Amino acid sequence: MTEGRPSAASTASLWERDAEIATVAGALDVLCADRSSAGGVLVLCGEAGLGKTALLTETRRIAERRGCAVWSARGAETLRSVPFNMVRQLLQPALLSLPPEEAREYLGDCFDIAGPALGIADPRDDSPDPQYVVDGLVEAVCRLARREWPLVLLVDDAHWADQETLRWLAAFTERLADLPVLVVVARRPGEAGGESARHLEAVAAVAGRPTTTLSALTPDATAGLTRATVGRHADDAFCREVWAVTAGNPYDTVELLAKVRDRELQPVEARAGELRALNRAARGGGLVDRLKGLGLEPTRFAWAAAILGTNITVDMVARLATMNDDIAGRCAELLCSARILTAPDPASGAEHEAGELEFVHPLIATAVYDSIPPGVCTAMHGVAAQIITELGRGAAEAARHLLKVHPDDDEELVGQLREAAREHLAVGAPDAARRCLERALREPPLPEIHAHVLYELGCATLLTAPAVTIGHLQSALAVPGLDDGERVDAVVRLSQALLHNDQLEEAVRTVEAEAARHDAGPVRMRLQAFQYMWEGIHGETVSPDRSRALADLARTCTGRDNAERALLILRGFDAMTHGENATEVLELCDRALVNGRLAPGLGWTDPEWGMELLMMLGSAYTYADRLDRAESLFAEARRVYTGAGWRGGHLSLANAFLGLAYRRQGRLREAESALREALTLAERVGRGLPLYWSASCGLVDTLLARGHVDEAWSAAGQYGFAPPYPSTIVLPDIRSVRGRLLLAVGRTEEGVGELEAAEKTAASRGGHNPVLAPWSVDLARALAVRDPARAARLAADARRQAERFGTDTAIGEALRCAAALETGDRAARLAARAVTYLEASPCQYEHAAARIEHGLAARSAAELDRGLDLARACGADGLVAQARAALESARVG
Repeated sequence: MTEGRPSAASTASLWERDAEIATVAGALDVLCADRSSAGGVLVLCGEAGLGKTALLTETRRIAERRGCAVWSARGAETLRSVPFNMVRQLLQPALLSLPPEEAREYLGDCFDIAGPALGIADPRDDSPDPQYVVDGLVEAVCRLARREWPLVLLVDDAHWADQETLRWLAAFTERLADLPVLVVVARRPGEAGGESARHLEAVAAVAGRPTTTLSALTPDATAGLTRATVGRHADDAFCREVWAVTAGNPYDTVELLAKVRDRELQPVEARAGELRALNRAARGGGLVDRLKGLGLEPTRFAWAAAILGTNITVDMVARLATMNDDIAGRCAELLCSARILTAPDPASGAEHEAGELEFVHPLIATAVYDSIPPGVCTAMHGVAAQIITELGRGAAEAARHLLKVHPDDDEELVGQLREAAREHLAVGAPDAARRCLERALREPPLPEIHAHVLYELGCATLLTAPAVTIGHLQSALAVPGLDDGERVDAVVRLSQALLHNDQLEEAVRTVEAEAARHDAGPVRMRLQAFQYMWEGIHGETVSPDRSRALADLARTCTGRDNAERALLILRGFDAMTHGENATEVLELCDRALVNGRLAPGLGWTDPEWGMELLMMLGSAYTYADRLDRAESLFAEARRVYTGAGWRGGHLSLANAFLGLAYRRQGRLREAESALREALTLAERVGRGLPLYWSASCGLVDTLLARGHVDEAWSAAGQYGFAPPYPSTIVLPDIRSVRGRLLLAVGRTEEGVGELEAAEKTAASRGGHNPVLAPWSVDLARALAVRDPARAARLAADARRQAERFGTDTAIGEALRCAAALETGDRAARLAARAVTYLEASPCQYEHAAARIEHGLAARSAAELDRGLDLARACGADGLVAQARAALESARVG
C-alpha cells in the first residue's frame, strides 16, 4: 500500500486516488530534498464532488508528517468580489504569529505596499499601483518561504478566487524555479472566465506537467465504499445501483450512504429502488426541500449563513436572521445533524473562531444561497452590510453585500460605495473599486454627484487601463456637476489617457476645446501648455507655424508660476527637436527650474502636470549634452515612482528614459539593463502603446551600439519593432534606429527607405536635430558608394545642422560622417577633428568610435589602443572587436 492510501473505511474522495497521491508524494520528495530544491506547481481539476478538497487535506497530512509548513486558502462563490481575500487567508496566520517588528522586517521595503493588502498595516494616503502591490506580495512570500522551508501552499476552489489573489498567484508561481515551495491548486473546469481564466492558465503553464483531472469512482470502488459504510452484506445489485444513481461522484456517494445508514435501509436489491429518491435529497431542489422540512427558523438560519459565506458564527447569524441566541443555537445543532453545516475541519490548517461553522460542501452552500427568494436575498445582504458597518469593519468589507442590493435611489448607499472604492484603491485593488463605483452609478447617484462618481471611476483605472479611463472621463465631462477646477483636471487626465492609448489627435482636440472655454489667465495657460505638449509629442504633423506660436508665447514667460515653467520646458524641447541653438535650449530649460530643482507642484507624482512634461525636460537636457542633469532627473523619477508604488507605465518610462541617458553617456550595459526592465513593465500595461515603443526602440539602439546585431534583430522581432509606428514621437528617433538596424543586418534597400522616410518627416517639421534623429549621417554612409554626390550633400547638411545646434556631440558626429566619406590624409584630419570635439562631449561611446576611426585612418596604434580602452569601458563589444582586429592586423603587417 502506497503512502497515504486510504483504508476501506476512509472517505470516498480518496478511493482510487493512488496515482494522484503518488504524484503529491513525489513532488514533496523533491521539495524536501534540500533548501536548494526548485519549487513546483500541481493543479488538480475536477467537477464538484470529485474529491479535490479531500486530496488537498491528504496533501496536508503527508506534508506535515514530513515536517513541511503548510498554508492554505479556499475560495468561495460569494467572496469573489473581496480583493486579496485568499492571499490574506494564506499569509495572515503566518504573519500574525510573528512579533510586529519581525513581520515588518520580513516584508522589508514591501511592508508599506503589501501590508495594507494583507490587512496587517494601515493604507497609505495615496493609491499604490496594483502591479507594485502584487510584486510586493510576491517578494514578501519569497522571503517568508526561505524562512519556512519546506513550504507547501494549498489553494482550494481557485475558480472562485478573487482577481487580486489570482494575479498574485500567477506572478508568484513564475518565481518557483528559484524557490523551494510547492503550490497545489484545486479548481473546477470551466467555471472561471476572462482575466481569472487567464491567470489560472498561467499557473497551469508553470506546472510543467499535465493537469491532474479527477475521475469518478468505478463500480468496483463504489461497491467497496458501500460495503465499508453500511456493511459487508450489501449485495451486488444494491452496490451497482448506488453507482448508477451517483454516477460515481464521491460526494454524492458519501451523502447517499449516510442517508441509507440513517434510514437503516437494508442494502439489498429489493430496497435499491429507494436510492434514487434519497439521492435527490442531497442536491439542488431535493436539498432545499429537505431544508424546508426542518422548519422556518432553521431555513432562515441556513439562508443567513449562506449570505455571510465565511466566518459564520451563531451570534452573527442570529443578528442577520433576527432571532435570539437560544433559537440560533438550536438551529445550528439541527443543521449540523442534518449534514448541512459543520464545524471547520482542524486538518484544514485555517484559523477559526470558537463556535465557527461552515457548510459541509460548497454544493450545499450554493444550493442554499440559490434557494433564497430574490427579495429576501437582497434585503439580507443590506442587513449584513449594516451589521458590518455597525461593527466598525469598514466600507470595503461591507461592499460585497452592498453590491448585491437592488438599486433604489439610496444616497447613503452611493456614499458607502464611494468610500469602499477609496478603501480598495488604498490597498491597490482598482478592479474592486471599479465594481463599487459602477454599482453606485446604477443606484443612481443624485444629479449633482453623478459626474463625481464618473470622474472617480476614471481615476480608478488611470494607471492601468487607458481605454477604460477614456470612456468614464468622457462621460463625466458630458454631464453637469464638476466645478471648473475639477473639470479642467478631468480634461487633463482624459487627454493623458488618450495620449497613452495612442489617440494623440483626440488628446490635442480635447484640451484645445477646453482652453477655448476660458479667458486669458493661469487656467487657460495650463490648457494651452498641454495642447502644445501633445502637439510636440506628435510624431508626424508638427508644423513650423506651431513652433513659431510657441516661441512667441514663451517669450512672455519669466517662470513665475508652473504654467509659465511648463511653457518654457515645451519651448526648450521644441527647439531641441528642431536643432536650434543648444545654448538657448539649456537656458530655457534652466529657467523652468527653481534653484536647479523641480518646482513644488511640478514633481514626478504631482497630478496637475503629469510626467510627460518632465520627460520632455530631461530629453532636452539629454540631447543638448547636459547628460548629468538628464540622468539626475530620470533617476529621481525611477526612485520616486518606486517609492510611491507605481509599477505601471510611469516606472516603465522612467526606466526607458534613464536607459536613454545611460546610452548617450556610453554606459551601454546599464542602459541595456534599464531598458529591459522598462520593457518588462511596459508589457504589463500593453503592447503597442507609446511607452512600449520608447523601451523597445531604446533597447534596439543600445544593442546596435554594443555591436550585438543579431540580438538587436531578435529583439526587434520579439517586441514588434517594425511598422506601423505610433503617432507619437519616440526617443531615440524610431525611423533612424530601424534604418540603422536594417543596414546592420544587410537589408540595405529597406534601411535606405526608412532613413529617407525620416528625411521626409524632418522636412515636414521644419528641421531636425542631427543627434536626436541621425538619419542624415547614417543615410550618407549608406549611399557613399552608390551615390557619392548625394552622400556628400547629406554630410554637408548634417554639418550645417550640427554647427547650428552647436554641441560638441553634434559637431563631432557630423565630422565622423564627413571623415567616413573621405580617404587618405583628408579622412585622417577630419577624424582627428571629430575626436577633439567628442573628447569634450559627455557621449563616450561616440568618443570611442571616433578614436578607433581616427586610429584606422591615421594608422595609429596608440589611437587604436585609446579607443579600445574606451570601448571596453562602454561595453561596446563591436568596437572592441574592430579595434583588436585593426591592432592585430597592424602587428602582422
